[in-house]
Amino acid sequence: MRSRDSASRPRKALTIGAVCKILEGEFDDISISKIRYLEDQKLLSPRRTAGGYRLYSQSDVERLRTILRLQRDEFLPLRVIRQELAAGGDIDFGGGSERRPAGGGVRRAILVNTSSAYLSLDEVVEETGARTELVAELENFGIVQPERRDGKVVYDETDREIVRAANELSRVGVGARNLRIFRSSADRESNLLEALLGPSLRSRNPERRKEALESLENMAATVSHLKHLLLVRDLRRLAGD
Repeated sequence: MRSRDSASRPRKALTIGAVCKILEGEFDDISISKIRYLEDQKLLSPRRTAGGYRLYSQSDVERLRTILRLQRDEFLPLRVIRQELAAGGDIDFGGGSERRPAGGGVRRAILVNTSSAYLSLDEVVEETGARTELVAELENFGIVQPERRDGKVVYDETDREIVRAANELSRVGVGARNLRIFRSSADRESNLLEALLGPSLRSRNPERRKEALESLENMAATVSHLKHLLLVRDLRRLAGD
């Protein structure tokens, strides 16, 4: 007898109506119009027949399930979900509802226009499990860049997540000094995006600036995904695949 999960995973292409039926037991608000809307928002790209009918693969269905879970369980807006999908992060297309990296912590989505919450050094250490010495080394190499506010040194959410990632890498022998290569790469990418979008980002027109900010986030996600693909290709060669 097949389990519910195996029964809900199609092995052949499905119509939009069939996909809706598969997911309606898990998502009360699923509808054909909602699936079409997610496609309009560039989150889904099902195959089309010569007659224009949508056909969904197993991967499409799992991607849709992940999008719906991120909306329902983590309250993420579509632009954040789009960025995470494009970045190829720790999202599980196999039906798992959690996105956990190997180190056990949950990586949070940090966007260009995410409002910053500021933390003390003690709070960063407590939330990430990193040693204060590691945070100091990251500051030395310009990888973490705290600010001084009201006479106190504070870290924002991006700093915290950088410390979290660096702490995971430190467990396998990667020191703060080794992370300078990522800092240099980020600087070059930032300069490229500034050259492309700088004038629009500095515009006094609110609509133009808003569009430029969205473009910046989308391009940053695409750049991140491209780096991931290049790394995967090189690692496959290293593994002799």
